[in-house]
Amino acid sequence: MKIGTIMCLTFISFLSIFISVSAFNNPSLTHSLKVPSLPDITSFEDDLSYSLYHKSCPNVEGIIYRKVKEWVKRDPSLAPSLMRLHFHDCAVRGCDASILLDHSGSERSANVSKSLRGFEVINDIKAELEKKCPKIVSCADILTTAARDATVLAGGPFWTIPFGRKDGRVSLAKEAAAVPMGRESITQLIEFFQSKGLNVLDLVVLSGAHTIGRSSCEAVQYRLYNYKGTKKPDPSINPLYLNYLRRKCRWASENVYLDATSPNEFDTQYYHNLKKKMGLLSTDQLLYSDSRTKPIADALSFQSSLFYNQFSVSMVKLANILDVKSQDNGEIRTNCNRVNY
Repeated sequence: MKIGTIMCLTFISFLSIFISVSAFNNPSLTHSLKVPSLPDITSFEDDLSYSLYHKSCPNVEGIIYRKVKEWVKRDPSLAPSLMRLHFHDCAVRGCDASILLDHSGSERSANVSKSLRGFEVINDIKAELEKKCPKIVSCADILTTAARDATVLAGGPFWTIPFGRKDGRVSLAKEAAAVPMGRESITQLIEFFQSKGLNVLDLVVLSGAHTIGRSSCEAVQYRLYNYKGTKKPDPSINPLYLNYLRRKCRWASENVYLDATSPNEFDTQYYHNLKKKMGLLSTDQLLYSDSRTKPIADALSFQSSLFYNQFSVSMVKLANILDVKSQDNGEIRTNCNRVNY
């Protein structure tokens, strides 16, 4: 049994106990929350290889880490940006670097992608790898590894990455429009995650990435002034937090921290903020009001080690989302911004 599976089972054991206690007070939880079974956890461990580059590009991970470290040292905000860029890539056609393709009508040109950052980091890494290992390492593997290293540099956990993702040749803005933007219902989020092979646990855990990073004020202003057309703020926002957000978000073009308490620390404060009604995005706060997600958010808030371990497992699952067509018809791009022909 692999280490990631063991960590996930440890978390599930804790979570099952927590849910049992919660269900004593709210019996409906036992029906509304599905704890993953072992097949759910192990189904993603296939097709990719940990030894793929051992001979063809033996220092690939060292090169990527050093480059990411250089960029993050100059601009720490790039760490969460790289994590988000990775999610947006995997959430459309699987992890095939289609988000990196820069042409009219690509995923990168979609409205949901307009605030994405970190493309220059991936380009820099690719240029270096093409010098050392030409036509060997895919942009998809680079982005996946850069997101892991960015997490570590931000204070988060480390996990091992299998390689072998191909770079897709197709990138469509209309497909990127399906990526969540922060206004969805919990049911819509669960259905989206399930369509990618992820479950409710993964949804709540990966949302914890909002412990660092920023959001555009444009994404939250509707909650502050005209929630659902009421011309009033979202009643679920803590009044003190509402005043803070109104000061920070006078203009849609400004940015605001996703975690107002410890914005530069990878920790469990995100989940504690939800308890205080201080979730920035509507989808953040809804995690603590839905019976399918609230027990998980509660459990993750108790011990940082549980969050760290399960975050690693869920990130591996995210990184192993592969589209059959992208893999079969894919390539190793020499320039991450365009296909080879």
